[in-house]
Amino acid sequence: MGQGQQEQVATSLAGAVSEEISASLAPVDAELERRYPGDPGTRQPVHTVYVPGDAFAADTIRSWGDQALAALDEHAPNAASFAAVLGLSDELAEPVHSRVRAKLEHEPIEDLRVDFEDGYGPRPDAEEDETAARAARLIAEAFKNGTAAPYMGIRMKCMESAVRDRGIRTLDIFLTGLMEAGPLPDGLVLTLPKVTYPEQVGAMVRLLEAFEKARGLEPGRIGFEIQIETSQSILATDGTATVARMIQAAEGRATGLHYGTFDYSACLGVSAAYQASDHPAADHAKAIMQVAAAGTGVRVSDGSTNVLPVGPTAKVHDAWRLHYGLTRRALARAYYQGWDMHPRHIPTRYAAVFAFYREGFAQAAARLARYANRTGGDVMDEPATAKALSGYLLRGLDCGALDIAEVARLSGLTRADLESFATPRRGDLTASGK
Repeated sequence: MGQGQQEQVATSLAGAVSEEISASLAPVDAELERRYPGDPGTRQPVHTVYVPGDAFAADTIRSWGDQALAALDEHAPNAASFAAVLGLSDELAEPVHSRVRAKLEHEPIEDLRVDFEDGYGPRPDAEEDETAARAARLIAEAFKNGTAAPYMGIRMKCMESAVRDRGIRTLDIFLTGLMEAGPLPDGLVLTLPKVTYPEQVGAMVRLLEAFEKARGLEPGRIGFEIQIETSQSILATDGTATVARMIQAAEGRATGLHYGTFDYSACLGVSAAYQASDHPAADHAKAIMQVAAAGTGVRVSDGSTNVLPVGPTAKVHDAWRLHYGLTRRALARAYYQGWDMHPRHIPTRYAAVFAFYREGFAQAAARLARYANRTGGDVMDEPATAKALSGYLLRGLDCGALDIAEVARLSGLTRADLESFATPRRGDLTASGK
């Protein structure tokens, strides 16, 4: 066939065949869109900090930042000493150290939960009532005056019978207090702990529906995180993955799945000395959570370490190395969020996160640029990989590990370009047929 000659195309199937198949799959198409909408494309905090309800104050966020800075000044006063503790390369030492200090000065906490569960414990009703009202007032004021963390909210007591009424009342007082102070803040996050049955998630949905109706809010306005702390939340008695059913039971309101390291470990009988986020039992639970949440828009968070960086410098350094290593391990496994239990955990949280993004962003930016420009290279990437590359860069930008100027310099892409790759249409991801 000569160059430029049009290829002859022939088919054997009538158009009605395609129409019939499309009609038969229409319910499946709708189900895919409903159950698997994809990542929401919003910022995900790198950590969650839990503060007991009675300890939460207007200056808590600033206090945590100051304590973290003081720990750096005392135990790793410069870039070289901090890098030596954590094993950072010479290339990363200065940018990581300077960015950690800047983060602690300007945004020490990304996500804060005022705790009315384990960290608060049972209290007289009048005391918890007052503490819940106070938390609402302080959080509302923080969002108004610009001192809030990007995300803030409460962890209520669970839906088990012994504390159910108390948890519902605390949530009602807290949300009502926020509403009295003005519209609900965009960064509001609620956590439902110790969930074992999907019906408990469904009860939370009914509770929020009732509150929205009572206050004239748009249906579905309030979402919540599900905390995974029991074996029953991973595997049900019939062998099904309970956590997947919990996401369904949330009816689109679930925003996250948070792994509870110590409650879950204890539930399986793991000895206290071995209860850690890198235990095989933890890896199994989080893998199930990750697969159940994939594509649903629900994000997975790792747990915490209870080894605190306190005491003499050598002990602080040991705890920092442990925390840094666990955080890096989680990031490599695509758990982009975790818990921090102490102000002195914050420096190594950000050091791990910043090092993770800074050491790989040049390669990711160049690789995404080749994909965007169709210039090829030594790796053949597809839309799904472009999504992962852009998501990596956006996460680095959101937390402060990267600047848009340096990403744009290496990739030639704007933030809008990155966002378009990170949230492609469903068909774009399968266009290559892979």
